[in-house]
Amino acid sequence: MDAIDQAILRRLQRDGRQTNRELAEAVGIAPSTALERTRALRTRGVITGFHAAVDPETLGRGVQALISIRIRPQSREAIESTRDSMAALPETLGVFVVTGNEDILVHVAVPSTQYLRDFVLDRLARRKEFVDVRTTVVFDYVQPVEQGELPTAERRDRRTPYV
Repeated sequence: MDAIDQAILRRLQRDGRQTNRELAEAVGIAPSTALERTRALRTRGVITGFHAAVDPETLGRGVQALISIRIRPQSREAIESTRDSMAALPETLGVFVVTGNEDILVHVAVPSTQYLRDFVLDRLARRKEFVDVRTTVVFDYVQPVEQGELPTAERRDRRTPYV
């Protein structure tokens, strides 16, 4: 990944629907080069797809929460089954399999706090394999578009700590 690839990624993260010509102009390269590099980023698996960003609030789902779930018995089958069943729920925005005290973290968007309460109590807390369910309401959420480049071992000054 060089500076041009990173610039292409930043631009596509901001607007995945821009034309190849607009992308090339913004990055300062020829359209054929932009197309070739974008295809290479997809082939290498750096770009995994394009999607529409949707505001849950405009769809009547203005309350977001993170739900932490601890599962027993802790097995690959139980974790994967929970991951897949949580991902299939219409309230779910994302599912993370994590380490630490919890096994699964589920990001949901629902119409109200009452709906969230009922969802947790009626659909999650009753599951016998869930030994702990904790809910954290999200007050605000920002997804950064531009992600800073991590230093490589060759470029990192080992005397400078990460901040």
